[in-house]
Amino acid sequence: MRTITTLFGCLMVLTASSQKIKNQNIDKRFAGLDTAFVRVLKDWHAAGFAVAVVEKNKVIYEKGFGYRDVEKKLPATPNTLFAIGSCTKAFTASLIGLLVKEGKVDIDKPVELYMPGLKFFNDPMNNTITLRDMMSHRTGLPRHDFSWYFFSSSSRDSILQRIQYQEPTAPVRDKWQYNNFMFTAQGALVEKLTGKSWEDNVREKFFKPLGMSNSNFTIKDWEAYNESAIGYGVKKDSIIKKLEYYNIAAMSPAGAINSSVHEMANWVITWINGGKYNGKEIIPASYLVEAISSQAIVSPGLPTTERPDLFFATYGFGWSLSSYKGHYRVEHGGNINGFSASTSFFPTDSIGIIVLTNQDGSTVPGIVRNLIADRMLALKYYDWNSDLKKANDKAKATAAEAKKTATSNRKLNTKPSHPLKDFEGIYNNPGYGNFDVYVNKDSLFAKGGDNVLWLRHYHYDVFDIFDKEAKEGIDTSAAGLVKIQFQMNAAGDIESLTVPFEAGLKPIVFTKQLKVKAVTKEDLQKYKGDYELSGATVKIYIKNDKTLYALVPGQPEYELVPTDKDKFGLKIISGYYVQFSVDEKNKVTDLTFIQPNGNFKAVKK
Repeated sequence: MRTITTLFGCLMVLTASSQKIKNQNIDKRFAGLDTAFVRVLKDWHAAGFAVAVVEKNKVIYEKGFGYRDVEKKLPATPNTLFAIGSCTKAFTASLIGLLVKEGKVDIDKPVELYMPGLKFFNDPMNNTITLRDMMSHRTGLPRHDFSWYFFSSSSRDSILQRIQYQEPTAPVRDKWQYNNFMFTAQGALVEKLTGKSWEDNVREKFFKPLGMSNSNFTIKDWEAYNESAIGYGVKKDSIIKKLEYYNIAAMSPAGAINSSVHEMANWVITWINGGKYNGKEIIPASYLVEAISSQAIVSPGLPTTERPDLFFATYGFGWSLSSYKGHYRVEHGGNINGFSASTSFFPTDSIGIIVLTNQDGSTVPGIVRNLIADRMLALKYYDWNSDLKKANDKAKATAAEAKKTATSNRKLNTKPSHPLKDFEGIYNNPGYGNFDVYVNKDSLFAKGGDNVLWLRHYHYDVFDIFDKEAKEGIDTSAAGLVKIQFQMNAAGDIESLTVPFEAGLKPIVFTKQLKVKAVTKEDLQKYKGDYELSGATVKIYIKNDKTLYALVPGQPEYELVPTDKDKFGLKIISGYYVQFSVDEKNKVTDLTFIQPNGNFKAVKK
C-alpha cells in the first residue's frame, strides 16, 4: 500500500533521447532546454519523461528524455505511453458536458434525479448534491481514497455503493475537497444515460476524432503496446526502483487513461481552440467556458513575498485554475503508482504543455512545465529546478531533525490482550471493504484487496502497519503507514478494529464478521427442537433447508451462523453465541446462550 498523496536511481548519467517530430524546425525558444532537462532527470533521480508543447493548432516541440525502461535502456519518446492518472478527469467531465448539450442532464439539479441508486451519507446530501458539485469537488466529502485504493474492486456498482457510508467533513458547497469517487460516479451516470461503457464513450467521443489511437484504459492494453513505460519510484533518496502497475479497475473514470504526449497534444489543442479540432467541434463551447472558469475555491491562493507573481487557486470541471506570472493557467496533475503527469494550457496565450513521467509522486512535471512556460511566455529566466531542489532538501533536513527530537508515546513492556489467533477474522466497513486478519508463523498480517500488510505490535492492542511487497518483502526502515487498534466487547472478545484512514474524521471502524464454518443440511437437523429455558421454550428451527434460527419468547428470531464445532453466532449481534452440547450418540442434549452478561443453559425437551 502506498501513501495516498502519490494519487495526485542508482545514480547514473541519463542521456536524452530526443525523437523529434517529423520536419520539426529548430525553435530558438527551446534552445538549451535539452541540457536543462537532462539535469532535471539527474537531480531528481527520475527514470524518464516526455514533453509536448502546442501553440495555437499545432505541435511545435515534442521529445523524450531518459528511459521508459531503465533495465533494458529503452528510451522514452513522444510516443511512449504513460499513465496520466487524474488528467483523466477532464475527459470524464467533458462527457457530462456533451450530455448537457444533448439536453439529457442539468448539472444544477440534484443528481438523484438521474441516478436514484447513488446515495450519500445523509438526506441533505441526497437532496442537494448536483453534478456541478461533483465535477468541482464541493460535495462535502473528503477523499476517502483508502476505500478504492486499498480495498480495490472490479465492480463499479459495488464501489458506488460505498459512498452512502462515507462520512462528510463539511456541508455541501462549504469547501473544496478533492474526491475521486465523484468522478467515478460521473462515469457511471454517462454509462446509464448512453447505454455504453465509460471507456467506449471516451474512445468514441474523444480518442477517435482526435487521432488518439494508441491511448487506452487497461493494464492489459498498455502492456500490449510496443512502447509502454515501466513505472519507478525512488528508494533511499537516490535508487531508482521498479514499481508494479496499479490496476485502478472500477475507478477508471477518475484516472485510468494511459496516453502519450504526442496524442495528449491533440486533446490540449482542442481546448486551446474553443473545443474544436481540425474545424470540428469535439467539446461544446458553452461547456468549455464553464469547465475552465472558477467553480470552487481551492485555497486562499495569496501571493507570497518570494513569489508575488503566482496567485489564486480555484477549480473548474476537471481542471485547476491559477495565475502564473500574470497569465491565466489551466492545469491538472496526475499521480498513480510509478507515474506522474501534468496537462496544462494558457487559453489567452494559445499555448499548451504536456509532461508525462514514469516516476512516482514526481516533482519533474511541474519543473519542466514551468521552465517551458517561461520560455513560451517570454518571461524572465527562473531556475525552477534549483529552487525546488533546495526546498526539497531543506524539507528533508527539517524532517530528519524533527525525527531526532521526537518523543514516542509507546508504552514499553506491554503485550496484546489476547493470543494472536484471537485477532484473526474478517473485519468489514461498508464504506471501505474487508480486512482479512490472520496469523502466519508468529506474526499478525492483514490483507485488503491485493495488499498484504504486516502488523507489528506497538503496545497493548495497537499495531503498526507495514507493506509486505511480493518481491522485496517488508521494509521497516520507515515509520509504519498508520496504526491499527483492536477493540474488545463486554464479553472480552475481539469485535472490531479502527484505522485513522481519513483526516478530520474519527478512525474508521471495521467490525469483525462471523467466520462461517461449513455445515451440511443433515448436520443441522440434529439441532432442531424445543429447549426449556427457565420455564420458557426456546425454538430452534431451519429455514430454506440451510439456515438455522433461534426464537426466544418475546424477542425477534435470530439467524444462527455456524462458527465452530456445534457453535453458532447470532448474525446481527456481536459477541452472542449458541453452543450445543452433543452426547456420544451425536444427539443434542442442551444448548447454552453465551452472552456478555453471562451464560444461560436450556435443556432440550
